[in-house]
Amino acid sequence: MSKLKYVGQSLKRKDGPDKVSGRAVYTQDIKLPGTLIGRVLRSPHPHARILKIDPSKALALPGVKGVITAKDTIGVKHGFVETPRYPADQDVLAIDKVTHVGEEIAAVAAIDDITAQRALELIEVEYEILPGVFDAETAMQPGAPEIRPTHPKVKEDLVNIAGKTETEWGDVEKGFAEADYIREDRFENQLRTHGYLEPQVTLAHWEGDKLNVWTSSMGTFIKRAKLSRTLGLPYSQVRIHKTYVGGTFGGKIDLYSHEYCAARLSMLTGRPVRITANREEIFSAYRHSQTLTIEIKTGVRKDGTILAQRFRIINNAGAHRGSGVVVIFLAWGFIMGPYRIPNLKYEGYAVYTNHTTRAPQRGHGAPKVRFAVESHLDMIAEHLGIDPITIRLKNARGPWEQLPNNDNTHEAGLIDCIKMVSQKSAFLDKWRQARPPADPESPLRRGIGIGVTSYMSGTLIYPNGSGVIVKLNDDGSVIVLTGALDVGQGAETVLCQIVAEELAVGMDDIKLITSDTDTTPQDIGAWISGMTYVTGNATRQAATHAREKILKVASEEMGVPEEDLGIEDKSVFNLHDPQQRMSYAQVFSASVAKHRGDTIIGEGFWRTMRDEPTHPSLATTKGRWTENYAFSAQVAEVEVDIETGEARLIKAYTVHDCGFPVNPGLIKGQVDGQVSMALGQAFMEEVMTKNGYTLNPNWLDYRMPLIHNMAGSEDFEVITEQYRIGQPYRTKEVGEGLVSGVLAGIANAIYDATGVRLTSAPFTPEKILAGLRKLEREKARELA
Repeated sequence: MSKLKYVGQSLKRKDGPDKVSGRAVYTQDIKLPGTLIGRVLRSPHPHARILKIDPSKALALPGVKGVITAKDTIGVKHGFVETPRYPADQDVLAIDKVTHVGEEIAAVAAIDDITAQRALELIEVEYEILPGVFDAETAMQPGAPEIRPTHPKVKEDLVNIAGKTETEWGDVEKGFAEADYIREDRFENQLRTHGYLEPQVTLAHWEGDKLNVWTSSMGTFIKRAKLSRTLGLPYSQVRIHKTYVGGTFGGKIDLYSHEYCAARLSMLTGRPVRITANREEIFSAYRHSQTLTIEIKTGVRKDGTILAQRFRIINNAGAHRGSGVVVIFLAWGFIMGPYRIPNLKYEGYAVYTNHTTRAPQRGHGAPKVRFAVESHLDMIAEHLGIDPITIRLKNARGPWEQLPNNDNTHEAGLIDCIKMVSQKSAFLDKWRQARPPADPESPLRRGIGIGVTSYMSGTLIYPNGSGVIVKLNDDGSVIVLTGALDVGQGAETVLCQIVAEELAVGMDDIKLITSDTDTTPQDIGAWISGMTYVTGNATRQAATHAREKILKVASEEMGVPEEDLGIEDKSVFNLHDPQQRMSYAQVFSASVAKHRGDTIIGEGFWRTMRDEPTHPSLATTKGRWTENYAFSAQVAEVEVDIETGEARLIKAYTVHDCGFPVNPGLIKGQVDGQVSMALGQAFMEEVMTKNGYTLNPNWLDYRMPLIHNMAGSEDFEVITEQYRIGQPYRTKEVGEGLVSGVLAGIANAIYDATGVRLTSAPFTPEKILAGLRKLEREKARELA
C-alpha cells in the first residue's frame, strides 16, 4: 500500500470542476426543441374506488397535446421487488381504485405550465370514498379495511400483509431458560423524507423507434429495464442518458410513475416531454423512508454474554409493497452481523396501509434496527453493572466467523473498532460513573453513548454485476467506459484512481464515459453499497487486461521478458536498464501494426458472490447475502438543557473497518454526511401526517440540519485489507452504515446525561421533558 501512487490518496474529484463551475448538466438543464410540459393528476383521497375518468374537456383545451389514463397503458405492473413470490403490485396509473393521497391517475402534456395545470383541473374523476387505515398494527388486524389481499403464503389470521420474513436458529426457548437475566423492550421511529435537493425530474423524447430518457436516478440500467417492461418495448429501443444527479439517498431507485408518463406522452405526441415534481408533490405523494416498530427480547448470562434473542418487527410499507419486504429481510441481517447470537427467532411483517409507498433511505432500516439493539443492550448492561464497552467486546464478532447463513466475516475489524473508539473518545473517563457531578446551577448536562453496526458491501440484485471497458488511445491516454453512476459518492474519482494505479497514467490522462445504457457496459447502480467493490474490481480487471496487452507488445518490441518490464508515466521500461523504454503511444502503434489492428482494449467483469446462483430468500433468509461486511463503532457526545429539553450533538467519533480507503478524502465526506443525517434523524426530521395527508410538505416546516446544527466529527480507520496491483481486492462500504451507530450513540448519550431512556425517535424536547418529569415523580414517591 505504501508504494501506491493513486489508490489510497485523497485526490480531487473528477466531477468537482464541473460542479463548482456550473458546467455540470442535470436533467433540468437538458434543452430539446419543442419540449412539452407534463403534469400528473393525483388522487386527493387516501382510499377510494374510481368510478369514472373523463379527460375529454382536457383534450379539448387549446395547447394540450396529449392526455393519458390507465386505458392508455398496456396494463403491466411494476414494483421495487419483482420476483415469483413477490410479483409487482403497482400500476403506473391507477386503474380501479386509489390507495394513497397523491397516487397517479392521469397525466397531460401541454405547451406550458399554465395550460398543463388547467388541463389537470378539467379531467373529471368520480370517486367512491373507502375507509382508510394508516397504522400498521391496526391494519394487520382482522376487520381492518382491505387495501390489498394478504400474501397467500402468510397463514396467520392477519390482513393487509404484503410479505413476511421468518427465520430462526439454535434453540431460543432453551437459551432463555439458561439466561440469568431476560429483558423485553419496544422501539419506534418516525417517517422521514430523503431530502434530495434536486427534485424528481424526467425528460423523454421518442424519435422514430427510439425512446431517449434523461432522469434523475440511482441507476440507468434498472430504469431501462422497468421502462421497457411497462411500455412493452425491447431494451434496444430504450436509451437512458447520463446526467448529473443532485442527491438521492435511496429515493430514486425504481420506477416512478412520472417517468413512465413522460415516456408515454412523448410516444403519443412525438415531441419531448418533461415532468418535474414540485417540492409539495415530493413531500405529499412520493416515496419516503421505511418505518419500523421493533420488539426485542434478550436473555443473557451475568457476564453479559448473549444467549438468546427474539425479534418481532412491523413495517408500515404504505399502499404498495415497495421495498417493505426488503427492509424486513435486511433488518434480520443488521441484527445478525455485529454480535454473536447463538439462538435467535426473527419475524418481520410488511403491512399495507393508506400511506404513500415507501422506499429505501440511506441504511435501509439499519439506523432503526441499531438504535433499538444498542439502546436495549445498554439497558441490559446497566442492570448487570457492566459498562457499555465491556458488554460489546464480550459479544462482538471477530475475524473469520461463519454466520448462520454461511456468510463469513473475513477480516472483521469490529473488536478493534470498539477498542479504538473507546480510546479516542476517552469514553470510560467521560461516562457518568466516572465523571464529576454536574454543576447544580447550570441546566446543561453532558452525556456520552456508543453504538456499533455492520453493513453489507454489495449483494445480488438486478443487474447483479458490472462490466467495464478500458481503451488505450493513440497518444497513450485512456478512455474508461462504465455504467457506474456518480450520485455524489465519488464513483468516477475512485474508478479513475484504480485505472491510474493499474496503468501508471495520470488522473488527467483518463476520460470517463459513464451511465449511458447504449454506450457503456451494464452496471449494478449506486444503491447496494457495492460500487467500489463490484464496479471497482471490474475496473481493475479491465485495466489489468489492458496492461497485459501493453506489456506483451512492449516485450516483443524491446526484446525483454514481460517479468522484467515496469510501467510509469505512460511508458514501459526495462527494470534492469530504465533508459530502455517505449511510450504507450509507441506500444499502441506497434499493437495495431503487428496484432491485427488490436487497439489495446481491456475488458473487466465482476459479480459479488460469483458462485451463488441467486440472491437469498427474502422470506426465509436462506442463501448468501454478501461476501464483504463493513464494521464500525461510533461514539456520540451530547449536551442536554434540562430546563428546555433541547439536546444537541456536540461531537461524533467514528472508527470504521472499510477494508482499505481508496480515497480517504471521499471517505471523510461520507462519514461527515452520515453524522449529519443521524443528527437530523435524532433531533429534527419527521414527515407529519394525518389520515394519509402530509401536514408539513415544504422545507420551512420539515426541519433538516443546517450548517449551524453541525457537530464536530472525527473519524479513524481500521485497515483490514490491502490493495495489490493486478490482484482482486476486498473493500467494504462506507456510504450507508455509519448513520446507525451515531443515532444509537445519541440515544444512549441522552440517557447518560439525563437518566431519560427514549425508545422512539425523534428525540424531541417534549419527550425529554416528559421523561425528566417522570423521573422527578418517581424520586418523590421514593422519598415519600
